[in-house]
Amino acid sequence: MRHDMMHEVDRGPYESTVTPWEQETWREAALRWAEQGLAAHGLRETGRRSVRVRPWSVLVRMPVAGQGSVWFKANPPASSFEAGLGEALARWVPDHVLRPLAVDAERGWSLLPDGGTLFADVLGDGPAAPRAWEEPLRQYADMQRKLIPYAERLDALGVPSGRTTVLPELFDRLVEANTALESSDREALRALRPLLLDWCAELAGTGIGDSLDHSDLHESQLFAPGPGRFTFFDWGDATVAHPFTSLLVTARVTRARYGPQALPRLRDAYLEPWTGDGRTAAELRRAVSLACRVGAIGRAGAWGRLFPGTYGGQGGAGSIGDPDVARWLRELLSEPLL
Repeated sequence: MRHDMMHEVDRGPYESTVTPWEQETWREAALRWAEQGLAAHGLRETGRRSVRVRPWSVLVRMPVAGQGSVWFKANPPASSFEAGLGEALARWVPDHVLRPLAVDAERGWSLLPDGGTLFADVLGDGPAAPRAWEEPLRQYADMQRKLIPYAERLDALGVPSGRTTVLPELFDRLVEANTALESSDREALRALRPLLLDWCAELAGTGIGDSLDHSDLHESQLFAPGPGRFTFFDWGDATVAHPFTSLLVTARVTRARYGPQALPRLRDAYLEPWTGDGRTAAELRRAVSLACRVGAIGRAGAWGRLFPGTYGGQGGAGSIGDPDVARWLRELLSEPLL
């Protein structure tokens, strides 16, 4: 049976996005690889597959006996590092991440087990207390601390750099390349550059080593497989950066859900594992404020890591008439959330 006749394809609002899924030879090879990965683990498919196509990934859900579902994921070339990164994280911080069933790092393919209950489903649609975020943030910070000694190995895996030393150059490239910026925004951002240099220098001066920044940490990017247990996934936006930049997206989504009054407590929960190194609470909070501001540059860069063909034939880091890149760049002109 032709593989393309076996799937429901969800394209969301991205009907015009071009990905390798449209190529029959690629589709056949990818699904054959996934099937071989299932067979290597003695897993048997039991239901109809479903496919989700987005500018940043192709995801195939494969129901299997006794395992819920297994997921095939393909990344664009500019974020193909995620496959090898997932394999490495399973060795370095196994308690915090999924262990892939199979990886093809060269092609950016991963075969991933079901992670259990999404944290988003734990929160649900009701008025869950913001304190629910506290333990996941502590565990995430603990994982980042463990990964500081691996920063150079993360570089070697191809994880993009969002280090304070490279942010000004990335900022310049993004501001000049993005055609979705209004001319007034572009001029305001150019005028901001001296302050950006000061912020980066101050943040680097905290002496906290670079680590892995998920760069898109919200309630649908972690699982809650058991009481007090959390695992983090979906690393395609990741960078090697000052670890505190991770709080930017988390602060935005928690503010939208609970209001700004919830943010100081969640920030302090995240900072608990970072205390005891001779830095005061005020110094750590100041570093969070700086990181949440300059972290917008890393988010803007991540939106450039899309399949070629996205946004009028452009793709790859820094390519960019994407309005989402412009939106993140404009974030630099606002006061930080924390």
